[in-house]
Amino acid sequence: MFTLLAGPLVDDGSIIAKRVFDASFAYFDIAFLVIFVGLLIWQKKYMTLLVGFLAGILYTIVDYGIFYWAFQERVVLLNGEVASPGMFFLILFWMSMSYGFTNFTWIWLWISKDKRLFEWTLLILCWWLCGPMLMSKFNTGNIITTYRSTNTTHGGMAIMFFIGYLFIIVWNLKEKNPSHKINIPWLLAMGILVQFGWECGLLLGGIRSDGREPGQKIMTMIVNSLIETNLGMPYIYMIFIAYSAKFTEKMKKRKNQLTFLDRLSENNLEKVRGEEISEYFS
Repeated sequence: MFTLLAGPLVDDGSIIAKRVFDASFAYFDIAFLVIFVGLLIWQKKYMTLLVGFLAGILYTIVDYGIFYWAFQERVVLLNGEVASPGMFFLILFWMSMSYGFTNFTWIWLWISKDKRLFEWTLLILCWWLCGPMLMSKFNTGNIITTYRSTNTTHGGMAIMFFIGYLFIIVWNLKEKNPSHKINIPWLLAMGILVQFGWECGLLLGGIRSDGREPGQKIMTMIVNSLIETNLGMPYIYMIFIAYSAKFTEKMKKRKNQLTFLDRLSENNLEKVRGEEISEYFS
């Protein structure tokens, strides 16, 4: 386990998530978030915005409150020195809001089978690939290093992951009506690919450069992609179905409110670019 005043990163055999980047990346990323928020407002994706904001707050609580305060697994360095408490929080807040907001807005758009999902997906993936590469052109000289071990937290994440997917597996086994079954491959695709997208962008952009062997970097990407965002998919899907059965994307009451099972059936019939458009989008 790390402590705040730990020295050089020690390989303790656990999966280590480390980022090294110039401060310019944070500035560019904030600019992207402003553009992204503007596009969501333009397209009246109000519930998507709220979900992204709440997810960013949740990520902040987990990263700062659990990874740092509870388990002391998070370290933040500025130019090789331990960041001041204020800077420490600001860096973690930006990181948490950035990936929490982007991950869960994308997930919400994906679950709702938004008709412009391809465009939203391309926008996010392009930024995750291109954003880190901008640092090679614009450098401030201020290098931020963050890392955390996962030897404590991945155990808890694995429990949440197992319980969530066990629930929906049992749900599908007991349901006789095919329209009431949960599309598990669809959830897995979302949960794995969303995390993999930004993990891969960090690796290709040189941010996930922890100085370890390439195989260890790839292992970090694979394990994080399988567990970290994916563990929340069963829960966020249930929340989506319950919410969208009664309310629309514009946060108004549906004229024709549905039961949980009816909304699940409706969502199963919806297509990303098909003609079936539920009242949820109106």
